[in-house]
Amino acid sequence: MAIIRKRGDTYQIRVSCGYDVNGKQVVQTMTWKPTEKMTPKQIDKEVNRQAILFEEKCRKGQVTANVKFQEFAEQWFEEYAKLKLRNTSYERMLQLRTRIYPAIGHLRLDKITSRHIQQFITDLTLNGKSLGKTVVHHLSFISDVFSYAIRTEMLTDNPCRRVFVPDGEKKEKEIYTIEEVEQLFELLAKAPLKYRTFFTVAIYSGFRRGEMLGLEWKDVDWENCVISVRRTSNYTAKKGIYTDTTKTKKSQRSLKFPQEVIDLLKAYKAEQEEESDRIGSKWVDYDRLFVKWNGEPMNNNTPYFWLREFCEANNFRFCDIHSLRHFYASALINSGVDVTAVSGALGHSTIGTTTSIYCHVFNEAQARAGDAIASVLDFKKYKGQEIAE
Repeated sequence: MAIIRKRGDTYQIRVSCGYDVNGKQVVQTMTWKPTEKMTPKQIDKEVNRQAILFEEKCRKGQVTANVKFQEFAEQWFEEYAKLKLRNTSYERMLQLRTRIYPAIGHLRLDKITSRHIQQFITDLTLNGKSLGKTVVHHLSFISDVFSYAIRTEMLTDNPCRRVFVPDGEKKEKEIYTIEEVEQLFELLAKAPLKYRTFFTVAIYSGFRRGEMLGLEWKDVDWENCVISVRRTSNYTAKKGIYTDTTKTKKSQRSLKFPQEVIDLLKAYKAEQEEESDRIGSKWVDYDRLFVKWNGEPMNNNTPYFWLREFCEANNFRFCDIHSLRHFYASALINSGVDVTAVSGALGHSTIGTTTSIYCHVFNEAQARAGDAIASVLDFKKYKGQEIAE
C-alpha cells in the first residue's frame, strides 16, 4: 500500500516494490503538488487518487526504481551491451564512461532531463573536450541506456530525442590525389613486398583496415581475379587480436581486381611460403594474407605506423589508412560509377550512408556533369537571335 507524506506544499507518495537480490528494500517515490485553488477536501481526494495510480504503475513495472544513471548503465553493460554489441563497440562504450558518469552518473534516471544531457554535450563540443564522432558516440551511449530503460518498461521517454549536437569545426577528410597515388605506387616499388601488396590491394579495393587484415588466402579466386571479404581482424585491450564478423552483412562482398594486382599477390604468396619453410615449426599457419614474422595475424596498428614512417622517410604527405578508402570511393564517383554500385563496393549497409559520407564528392561530380552538357550545348551562339518558342 502507498504511503503519503506531506512535505511543505507538496506530497511524497512512496510504494514498496519488494526486495532486491541483496535483500534491500526497493522503494518507488513520486512527488505531487496541488494547485493553489484546491480545497483541503479536493487535495485529500486527489492525492489519494494519485497514490492509487502510482501504485498501479509500480505493480506493472512502469516506473523506474530509485536508481542512478551510473548504476543502471552498468546493468545495461551486463544485460545488453556485452551480449549484443561488437567487441570494438563494447570497448569504446566502456571508455566513454570516464566523462559521462561524472556529469550525469549521480542523477536518478527518472530525474534526468534533456537539459542535463544538452549541457553535457554542448560542454564537450564548445570546450574542445571532444570533437566530431566522439561527441556523437557519447550521446549515442546515453541514448542507448535510456532506450533500454524504455524497453524494460522502467521509463516512457528518452530525453536524448530532444538533444542536438552543436556544429563544431569540421575537419576536412584527407584524401590523396590521383597524382599522389601514382607517386605512392612508384615509392612502394622499392618497399618490402608484404607492404607493397597490402597498400596496392587497399587502394584498388577500398577495403577497411579490419577487412584487409582479415583476408585469408582462400578468399582469393585466382582464376577469376576476385577477392572476397568474409571476416575482419580486430583488436581490443582485453582480447588482443581476434577474428570477428564483418561490420554489416553487406560488408561481405567480392570485388574483381586487375591481373597485375593478382600477379602481385601470387609473388607475395610465394614469398610467404618461402618464409614459412625457412622458420619451420615456428611458423603458425593462420592462412592470413598479412601476418607477423611467424604467421600470426598482423597487429591492427602495424600498417598505420609502417605507412607513416615510410612517408616520412620519403618526404611524402602522410594520410591515414582510411584515406585510401576515401580515395577509392572518390575515384569511383568521379569516374561516373552510379551510387548503388559505389555503395556495394564499399560494403555500406545502405545507399544513404554512401551519399551522406561522400555528399561533397557527388555534388562536385554533378557540377562537372553540368559543365559538360554546357560545353556541348553552347547557347552563346544564339546571342542576339530570337529563339522560337
